[in-house]
Amino acid sequence: MEGHDQINQHIVPPSTPQTRLSDYCVGIFPEIPSRKGTKKAISRGQIWVDGLRGSSGIWVKPGMCITLCELDREPTFIFQLTVPVVYEDDDIAIVNKPGGVPVSGSKSRTIEHALLHNINPSNQKDGYKQPKAVHRLDAATCGLLLIAKTRSARMYLGQQFEQKSISKYYQALVCGQTMAEGTIDEAINQKSATTDFRLIKSVRSLHTDWLSWLELKPHTGRTHQLRIHLANAGFPILGDKKYGVSGEIMKGKGLFLCATALSFVHPSTNQTMSFSIPPPSKFGIHTEREQHRWEQFYLQRQA
Repeated sequence: MEGHDQINQHIVPPSTPQTRLSDYCVGIFPEIPSRKGTKKAISRGQIWVDGLRGSSGIWVKPGMCITLCELDREPTFIFQLTVPVVYEDDDIAIVNKPGGVPVSGSKSRTIEHALLHNINPSNQKDGYKQPKAVHRLDAATCGLLLIAKTRSARMYLGQQFEQKSISKYYQALVCGQTMAEGTIDEAINQKSATTDFRLIKSVRSLHTDWLSWLELKPHTGRTHQLRIHLANAGFPILGDKKYGVSGEIMKGKGLFLCATALSFVHPSTNQTMSFSIPPPSKFGIHTEREQHRWEQFYLQRQA
């Protein structure tokens, strides 16, 4: 793996049935949770098995060491997008990702390409030339995004994600009236997925009858987990073009889903760090507007 930057490592547990590498690796690394991303990582030579470059046809067996690697290249393009920086030191940064911009990918207009426009590169010996996102948020989702500025930070934080010791909370506006709290335990792509929800407030709406403001805590990191769980439960997130109700896609408003809180152990100090932000102002503006319209409509009917 010479010339490659090791991001994360996974040992295949005992009693694992033989599975092709392209199928087995889906979801084992938080950095590439999707099947499409996994196939791309294998084809680019990012996934290695027992020290050798992996291929899709390899049969995974218990005890194998699967390593996710990435070349640390000089940045070829810096996206001139201003992204609010919530915290920064020489190992990590936390930014408030705007909705509508993908975290990474082949396109130039990504958050990773905008990082060097907003944060400083690390002075550590293993510092990245191009800082990396430790996890992913959907392009449409806004909120807290954890950035590694060194190889060791990304490895340490990646292990925390794999061990599910990093705590993440989201807030969302959903169509309908939910219970005060509950848990959605429903597999996604045949992999277990669990989401806790808590009702913050609910208001009446002329469009959806009720509108609920939720706090969400995912216990797993499946692709589009929150959006799928809520849509399947009958409470699609407002503005969700993929899983939502077509009549509730408001032009220019985007998806009403925000990563609002994050807690993890710092890779250098070993101290627990917690950060939180309020959701965008559109959450409050829209709920107040919907309640006001509903009240005005029924007052007029009673007059």
